[in-house]
Amino acid sequence: MPWQEVSKMDRRREFVALALAEGANRRALCRGFGIHPKTGYKWLRRWAAGEALEERSRRPRRSPRRTDAAVETRILAVRDAHPAWGARKIARCLEREGVASPAVSVVHEILRRSGRIVPPRGGPPAGLRFEKPAPNLLWQMDFKGWIRLADGSRCHPLTVIDDHSRYAVVLAACSDETGATVRAHLERAFGRYGLPQAVFVDNGTPWGAAAGAPWTRFGVWLLKLGVAVLHSRPYHPQSRGKNERFHRTLKAEVFALRAFRDRTAVQHALDAWRQTYNLERPHEALGQAVPASRYRPSARALPAKLPAVQYAQGETVRRVLSGKDYVTFRGRLWKVPTAFRGETVAIRPLAADGRFGVFFATQQIASIDLTDRKSGAHLSEQVTAISPD
Repeated sequence: MPWQEVSKMDRRREFVALALAEGANRRALCRGFGIHPKTGYKWLRRWAAGEALEERSRRPRRSPRRTDAAVETRILAVRDAHPAWGARKIARCLEREGVASPAVSVVHEILRRSGRIVPPRGGPPAGLRFEKPAPNLLWQMDFKGWIRLADGSRCHPLTVIDDHSRYAVVLAACSDETGATVRAHLERAFGRYGLPQAVFVDNGTPWGAAAGAPWTRFGVWLLKLGVAVLHSRPYHPQSRGKNERFHRTLKAEVFALRAFRDRTAVQHALDAWRQTYNLERPHEALGQAVPASRYRPSARALPAKLPAVQYAQGETVRRVLSGKDYVTFRGRLWKVPTAFRGETVAIRPLAADGRFGVFFATQQIASIDLTDRKSGAHLSEQVTAISPD
């Protein structure tokens, strides 16, 4: 779905939030949002002057005469607007609004008394977390399980979040899980937010090929852009905990609340919720800050043309033939992943004697062990497999 389906007011709010982040490149941000710099600075001036960019309540930030009953009413109103939010998030929202919130335990008790608390199932959440020190060092990407729509079709929600800030850079209602579909959404995200250093994915389609092979043409495209591709351990979804937790939140706050007619309806709901998640929803792992407060676009812009992979002068370079999965080295054939057919690779020595790595740009994609006489195949035995160098 195109970005233009997000309302103009939501686009303004997202722009302002990112432009106010420390170190933000506002000119580049204007280009990413497709607006003139004068327009971007006009929005920032309006924001600084206290002029709202969207329809919001005009009530005063502080209400010293508000009664306890009014505070309780407000707590329940926030909960009803966001049924999956707990006491900490609601208390934080009241503080942002200028309302003197009671203690988190009191807010929880109000929710419990009103019948709005549902005891969680399962054990306590895992406490061990890792986090990249800055935005765009790692994006976690996955498909949430498909859902059946009222028109009989399937919707495959694609999610991409920044590891450091938890900012949702992509939230799309897709018709399939192909590499072409994911690439189209990533190209739009790269155009707006720039390129990450790496993406973290599982081993399923389209990030992994059949029979457990980790490389696909989609992954090769990312490597050409200078984006490393990191795969999680097979059958260990907990290693991508942020993505898994994001999917739980998405299910609780979007898909558990209503049924959808078609993918257009899903996309409208995802666009609205993405704004709430990035700009309004307090995040417990961020100290109840919002993801937009920790995110800024990458300084690495999406190139207009896909760059060719460059290797240093003097390196041992081989081209993988378009119809074969082999390269030649030291009189033997060595297998490389099928996804690299037609590409140029480099063979570089590793730390151990007799062992080499096959690299595509900076990514090692295969290994060569000259000490193992059983690995590889002699050219004399495979004379039809590949032409000599």
